[in-house]
Amino acid sequence: MTLRDRLLAAPLLVILSALSGVAMFLPAAHATLTNMDQVAQSFFYSGLMVLIVTAMVWLATSTWRPRNLARSQLASLVGAYALMPVIFAVPVTQALPDTSFMNAWFEMVSCFTTTGASLYDTPGRLAPSLHLWRATVGWLGGLFILVTATAILAPMNLGGVEVMSGRAPGRGGAGLSQITKVADPSQRFLRYTMVLFPIYSGLTLLLWLLLMIAGEVNLLALIHAMGTLSTSGIGLDGDLSMLRTGLVGEVLIVLFLMLAVTRRFLPGAQSALMQGPLHRDPEVRLAAIVIATTTAVLFFRHFIGAIEVEATDDAASALRALWGTFFMAVSFLTTTGYESGEWAAARSWSGLPSPGLVLLGLAIIGGGVATTAGGVKLLRVYALFRHGERELEKLIHPSSIGGQGSQARRLRREGAYFAWLFFMLFALSIAVSTAALSLMNLPFEDALVLTLAALSTTGQLADLAGSTPIRYAELDNAAKAFLAMVMVVGRLETLALLALFAPSSWQR
Repeated sequence: MTLRDRLLAAPLLVILSALSGVAMFLPAAHATLTNMDQVAQSFFYSGLMVLIVTAMVWLATSTWRPRNLARSQLASLVGAYALMPVIFAVPVTQALPDTSFMNAWFEMVSCFTTTGASLYDTPGRLAPSLHLWRATVGWLGGLFILVTATAILAPMNLGGVEVMSGRAPGRGGAGLSQITKVADPSQRFLRYTMVLFPIYSGLTLLLWLLLMIAGEVNLLALIHAMGTLSTSGIGLDGDLSMLRTGLVGEVLIVLFLMLAVTRRFLPGAQSALMQGPLHRDPEVRLAAIVIATTTAVLFFRHFIGAIEVEATDDAASALRALWGTFFMAVSFLTTTGYESGEWAAARSWSGLPSPGLVLLGLAIIGGGVATTAGGVKLLRVYALFRHGERELEKLIHPSSIGGQGSQARRLRREGAYFAWLFFMLFALSIAVSTAALSLMNLPFEDALVLTLAALSTTGQLADLAGSTPIRYAELDNAAKAFLAMVMVVGRLETLALLALFAPSSWQR
């Protein structure tokens, strides 16, 4: 076996471990340039150690082949979310000696699942290089889910693809490329990484440059660019009030957040529903309706509040409130969680508190299939809507024919069935997780908000969705460990976990 063949056959966890080791040199270089020698040494030596151990493991496992490729793919995904946060946490504990490994591990799980929940919310608690590392881990988590959605989940009809294909989750089918049918999962992962990495990196660099041109500090611009493309919402603070670019920076972030609405802008597995003009894309149309409706309702709510405090003659405050409402609708629908700098102005204008229930609903709906966004996903909601529309039509005209082709019929029937199945599993996960957190002496409202924040991978809901902000740092270790597992479940989705443990998958 040649060196190239061994590299292509490297296990998925080995590939991820090597990437994490290389990524550690980025905050090490930044810390060196900012004269933070202890932080630089922590990341440099940790990265070096990870690369050495990874090389040893790769040599030891280069000839290993799994007996069941289908099951090994999902097992590798679960293993990635179990192992990688441990590796990511090593330099954090070295650079931040006064933190526990448990806290560092929770932080890295949150970043790698693109949840964005942070224990270190005290200003100045982390050095700038550590904030850069958090953003880098979140960025890697976004790239990882993009690649796995195409290389692993799509061939097995998981991650929302089952709605488009109409085939049972966990099983492959027709319409897949030759490499998807016969290639080893690690080879597919590498090949799709080489396809997606340049585009994902290029878009991140483009947003970084645009933010800097608009007047933002280079480090803050890079962190927000990474947090936007990965939809992790990671920044130096929970909101965008620190942005020097103001409205211009938020407009740029919104434009790039649209990439989390539909996968059609990125290469990879395509379907008939992703073809045709952009305005006919079901995910784009549904997202536009949800964002427009939410913006109108929330702005009208603020307007009513402004009437009560006699502030309706302030046109500038009204426009700021309108933009802040629109930005929040886009941010939480894509499960990013960035808070607009104008959101506080909107609440000040009307004197009303944050509509936490609306933000929770947006995060539950989520973004597009096979994107970095979490939640139930727009395509599943669209399939349920079309099915409901067809059933109401049949009540009026029982003998009518739905029409619109085989793709639309499959979406309304099998696609809606699988979407409903996922929604019920999602609701069951909410109930079980909320009950478990309540048993850990958390108030019911806090338990529900934290559960939805973890399952939808929108950690910022803890600050905005409840009656009072919830601090992750005040949770005990049991609650932190449980929430970390819920984040992984929300990122991988319950259908993928069921397919992993289903006995039928062991026989293939």
